[in-house]
Amino acid sequence: MKKHIQIDELTLGMVIEQLDRSWLSTPFFCHKMTITSTKQIAQLKACGVQRLIVHVEAEEVHEEAPAYSTVEDTRVESTPDTTDAVPAPAPTQVPFEEELPAAKQVYQAAKTIVQNAMQDVRLGRAINVDAVKAVITDMTESVFRNPDALPSLSRLKQFDEYTFYHSVNTALLAMSLGRSLGFDQSMIHLAGVGTLLHDIGKMKVPLEILNKPGRFEPHEMEIVKQHVLRGVEVLSNTTGLGEIYIQPALEHHERVNGAGYPHQRARQDISQVGLITAIVDVYDAMTSDRCYHKGQPAHEVLQLLYRLSLEGHLDPTLVQRFIQVIGVYPVGSVVELNTGETGIIKRINHNAPLAPVVLFVKSAGNTLLSHPQEEDLSHQTTAPHRSIKAVLDPHQTGIDPTLYLDKKAA
Repeated sequence: MKKHIQIDELTLGMVIEQLDRSWLSTPFFCHKMTITSTKQIAQLKACGVQRLIVHVEAEEVHEEAPAYSTVEDTRVESTPDTTDAVPAPAPTQVPFEEELPAAKQVYQAAKTIVQNAMQDVRLGRAINVDAVKAVITDMTESVFRNPDALPSLSRLKQFDEYTFYHSVNTALLAMSLGRSLGFDQSMIHLAGVGTLLHDIGKMKVPLEILNKPGRFEPHEMEIVKQHVLRGVEVLSNTTGLGEIYIQPALEHHERVNGAGYPHQRARQDISQVGLITAIVDVYDAMTSDRCYHKGQPAHEVLQLLYRLSLEGHLDPTLVQRFIQVIGVYPVGSVVELNTGETGIIKRINHNAPLAPVVLFVKSAGNTLLSHPQEEDLSHQTTAPHRSIKAVLDPHQTGIDPTLYLDKKAA
């Protein structure tokens, strides 16, 4: 007997007949499965499943369905990370300023590890999966201790090491968005590993094309696009990585309206982590200096993401949630106040998105302050109240936010 239920009604022992989306957008590439663990339920929720059809009475209990690779239907059994396990206790919440030093340390460690992984791939060596998983564990714990400290470091970028910083930034932004969506630690860990390695295929692209100081010719762009399937090939042959780890590499250039590549998948056939990776990948790429363009201010890129979601390229619900995570004025933005002063966004306030914590670096007379002053615009005690009037281009103001916010990490 079949019954339509909500995802919250799903319990152990039920046999799923149909989901409200394609099975390809979940870690379970199958058309029927028995729920044998709470981890399966959590994974379905994380993929955005809301309604499903089940057998209310199941006479047979099948083994948990393995996850399969979506590349040429090659079956790859899930690693132990996707099996049911006792969840680790959630880290104790700590203030932003207290978590920031630890976040900086794990950020730099992640950058070194992904740099080593990419070098290994270029030289034909195996990726050190244990090192990747270990640093993602540290990043996951940081995100749970404070959801804003690690994301605030996504502003760290160096032109000559773009690929490495981009990989770390994509991972931490995806993990932060997952945290906001209610993912548990194991799901955030899975997303973090996959997004940290999502561009690993670029190591199979000739360096003269990858580092070309200008826009790609059409035939060069076709070669660059091959990094997706080349990356999937590398990860599929890497011991310790199941199909769910590969989804960010496979799907980060797919688009909701089917206009992406390599398989022109539409919304219902793209996994939740794939939809997330597409958003954070565009955001970090557009805010970074590249060979052929200057990085755009964060608030302009957020507007671009919103426009792309309206045009059907990106998932609109996830884009709106991402904007909430990053903040209307992301950390590191240079702003002009209604008082004529110039400041740098030091921390966002999710409860008051238009009133972040600002570090004032220039007076109303455009004079650099020898001792920058910090103020939380959401807790002002003196009148008139300060408010943000405009976002400025750091290059035009001559202000390098990194020098003020994170001298050591720069």
